[in-house]
Amino acid sequence: MSVARQARYPVIAATHSRKKPLTVTQLKTKLLACDAFGITRAAKLLNSGKTVAIPTETVYGLAADARSDNAVQKIFDAKGRPAENPLIIHLARPEDLPRFARAGNLAMSLAGRFWPGPLTLVLPAKENSGISRVATAGQRTVALRVPAHETARKILGAFGGPAAAPSANLSGHVSATAASHVLDDLGGRIDAVVDGGSCDAGIESTILAVEADTIQLLRSGAISAEDIESEIGEKVLLGSGTGAPPAPGRGFAHYAPKTRVRINADRPGIDEIWLGFGSNAKEDSMNLSKSGDLSEAASNLFQMLRIADKLAIESGSAAIAVSRVPDYGIGRAVNDRLRRAAEGRKDWQA
Repeated sequence: MSVARQARYPVIAATHSRKKPLTVTQLKTKLLACDAFGITRAAKLLNSGKTVAIPTETVYGLAADARSDNAVQKIFDAKGRPAENPLIIHLARPEDLPRFARAGNLAMSLAGRFWPGPLTLVLPAKENSGISRVATAGQRTVALRVPAHETARKILGAFGGPAAAPSANLSGHVSATAASHVLDDLGGRIDAVVDGGSCDAGIESTILAVEADTIQLLRSGAISAEDIESEIGEKVLLGSGTGAPPAPGRGFAHYAPKTRVRINADRPGIDEIWLGFGSNAKEDSMNLSKSGDLSEAASNLFQMLRIADKLAIESGSAAIAVSRVPDYGIGRAVNDRLRRAAEGRKDWQA
């Protein structure tokens, strides 16, 4: 179970005091409840070209109308996201897939088995689909998924169109798995946040490129390659070579806290914050999963990285030391995030 807890806030607006990566117009960020009014209000904001952070089962996504160049550009501006980094397009229903992409039998099989859910399919974009080329970064492919989170689907259904929705955090920073994380990074930079509590999976969707009879893993995520193979009986090619299509987040710095991250550590240094895994950690230390459960570790990862970062800053610690995590199943996604956190640029907050 995730350490994140559903939070309610006594205010309906927040401003962001952290140093910004870009100069943007200061907005009054509304905090919307996860109820009928909040869902209706969020849909209306999306229809008027605004940006709304919505909960999903993976992480919070910063949503905007995927058909509007102007609305999509607001996502890039708020996050400080590189323009060449395409966005994932979120749909309300699996049946909407053929409207936006050319999907063969294999892609339809994957969508039928894993949608709604934390799986993104990168497919050839359908001509005249209406999806903004700003959202696809001018590529001929489009990344699509149908979230499993009930509130997200209700908002998308009420909105009535496709929504571009990358993670709702400053580009390069640790992803947001609670409304408070979104406000900390983007308060004053976006129009609204729908508070749907903590995200169950706590880690982003798996991204697959599907072409004819080939499935290529572009990003490890909440569904493991092994689970995909066992469900559909097709081999998933690991690693994204030079011939792989562009995919959201691939090749860009991500998930980095302000504090340096040291991974695959056997023990913490004297001036390090310790983040353990399994039975190798002290009782009073943070632990991704004391039982060694990889799904629990994934669910806790971003929340604990944010907590560890805050503790490190307050105590003047030199680094966050993270225990070894097994590199199979969903552990492959956890290690991907940790490696990129360790390598991530430190200028996301500059």
